[in-house]
Amino acid sequence: MQKISTQAEWITRAQHVLPAGGFGNFDPEIIIAKGEGSRVWDEDGQEYIDYLIGSGPMLLGHGHPEVMEAVLEQLPLGMTFFANNRKGIELAEAIVEAVPCCEQVRFVASGGEADMYAIRLARAYTGRDKILKFEGGYHGMSAEAQMSLAPAERANFPQAVPDSAGIPQGVADQMLIAPFNDLEAVANLLSENTDIAAIIVEPLQRIVPAEAGYLQGLRALCDKHQVLLIFDEIVTGFRLAYGGAQERYGVIPDICTLGKIIGGGFPLAALGASTEIMQHFDKAQVGADKWLMQLGTLSGNPIAAAAGIKTMEVLKRDGTYDRLRAVGGALQDMQSDILASAGIAHQICGDETLFDVYFSDTPCRDYRSAVHDDPARGALYNKILRENGIFKSPGKLYPSLAISDDDLEQSREAFEIATKALC
Repeated sequence: MQKISTQAEWITRAQHVLPAGGFGNFDPEIIIAKGEGSRVWDEDGQEYIDYLIGSGPMLLGHGHPEVMEAVLEQLPLGMTFFANNRKGIELAEAIVEAVPCCEQVRFVASGGEADMYAIRLARAYTGRDKILKFEGGYHGMSAEAQMSLAPAERANFPQAVPDSAGIPQGVADQMLIAPFNDLEAVANLLSENTDIAAIIVEPLQRIVPAEAGYLQGLRALCDKHQVLLIFDEIVTGFRLAYGGAQERYGVIPDICTLGKIIGGGFPLAALGASTEIMQHFDKAQVGADKWLMQLGTLSGNPIAAAAGIKTMEVLKRDGTYDRLRAVGGALQDMQSDILASAGIAHQICGDETLFDVYFSDTPCRDYRSAVHDDPARGALYNKILRENGIFKSPGKLYPSLAISDDDLEQSREAFEIATKALC
């Protein structure tokens, strides 16, 4: 009788108790057993260079000693309180110091929750109901966010297409959808609709960069029409720069959301804005009619806050982002050089801190253009990479500060093997 591998056993067990055999996040055919530094291991002991990094939060790598020390110091003092605590307050101070639009912050447990509250906060502040988002923009799992995230069919703008069952039509009626990187489309929608509360946007939409002047144009249009601008910086916050996309691009939104990195690998997120806007969380300031109720069992959790504080402290050190961009740039260049030498049409889309390869001649500027001309080629490329020790999402590669020169050389070898498989 053939022995069943440990990983196969776990996959079978998962299929009995988890819908589709997984948590809903990633390929359920791989079960991760541990992570250390730049590497992860599955339950069969297969070792990978980790370019998924927990979908972004492990920017320092797994088990960073200083973060571990901070967490171990907090553990005996208490794991959660449902009350104010010094670590949560210290983290809030660090965020306010780092992020230009934040005069105050409110903590939640996940990025999707932060985006949901940011939309609700914009409605409370403006007294308007409609929200403009961009096709392909990801803002969590709320009903509003699940509009035109990944529509299988192309609808006419600004029609919102639900990506999930169970969402009432009334939600779609309050959402307007525009193509990313198209200021004219946004200007027209703002002129035609006087009841828009906010525009919510990822400054780097998944991995599609904003074109020169685009974010500045959004800021100007929002000011003209007295609409709030929300930057979803769950991914870009403390990744593109210490002050996030706001620092990197020099555009300040009215509200921003933060997550992933600020929790140091633990569940924590936040939204922030000016004191004037954030006062809607204070019933004594705005009254019952304008008060935005928000609470959460783990909001401001001291262990997550301790991990976040130390992570941010490390990121703030001289040369950190130069190192991160050098690693990302090297990964971009080696893939582009190898693919070009093989005569394979491709685009490297994104920022040095977050990007991927599209097998296409078409520049990536929005959801509809950010696709493979031959999706099977992209799937094969990623399959071969994983078989050769590269752990990444099918649509993203996250560099981390834990990546070493040896990791880069092993990655180059995997890219070469994967490229040969495409020829």
